[in-house]
Amino acid sequence: MEKTKNLLIDTCLLAGKIMMESGSEVYRVEDTMNRIAENANEPDSKSYVTATGIFMGLKSSHSTQIENVGERNINLEKVEAVNQLSREFAEKSVNLTTLYQQLKKIDKNTPEFPLSIQILSAAFLSAFLMILFGGSWLNFIPTLLIGGVGYSAKHLIKQSFDLRFFDTFLASLVIGLLAFAFTQTNLAVSFDYMCIGAVMPLVPGVAITASLRDTLAGHLVSGLVRGTEAIIVAAAIAIGIACVLSIFGGILT
Repeated sequence: MEKTKNLLIDTCLLAGKIMMESGSEVYRVEDTMNRIAENANEPDSKSYVTATGIFMGLKSSHSTQIENVGERNINLEKVEAVNQLSREFAEKSVNLTTLYQQLKKIDKNTPEFPLSIQILSAAFLSAFLMILFGGSWLNFIPTLLIGGVGYSAKHLIKQSFDLRFFDTFLASLVIGLLAFAFTQTNLAVSFDYMCIGAVMPLVPGVAITASLRDTLAGHLVSGLVRGTEAIIVAAAIAIGIACVLSIFGGILT
């Protein structure tokens, strides 16, 4: 019996960890964990989730376990996969052991879009947002190229340096330098709009939204942590562009 309870806690913690690391809101994580426990005939479960750690305990057991939350990314496919497994467990389509094993597979093997598709998407997003913000169609191809190169630089730098926010800073620096180069060679006509469009794939929009939703739901610790993290990312983007402006600002004006 105690072994089953430990497996249940491990399962809930793993589900919560996957969801938190994939960008889910705190209230959704707690709800999923508590539903899994309830569907395993443990209605008196208690969970406490923050942006950096998860606590889980059962009132029928006098022990509480903790799971550390690692690096947080945005992967809504993982969130959906965990929710789907939770629903299947509620419908008794899978048992607790199978649920735990499937969650371990999701944590390690959930497929993502190929890097080439991600870069292409970032490139077209940059170009179309540049137009949306009022830029000229003359900047479309340059912004498309800059956005793709900037996103590629972020990915490569992240693989090479295990230093948070450094990849975002260098990627925005690359974007600023490329925008300056296109402007000076008369291949584009607006440094400002190209930079605005090209940095948009780097902007932590989902993190900001999740921070606000956590705060409004009363999860102040997680809301503040996520909000602070999003602000630092935004500052890294701004500093990267500001470095280019501080060096070449006289030429641009």
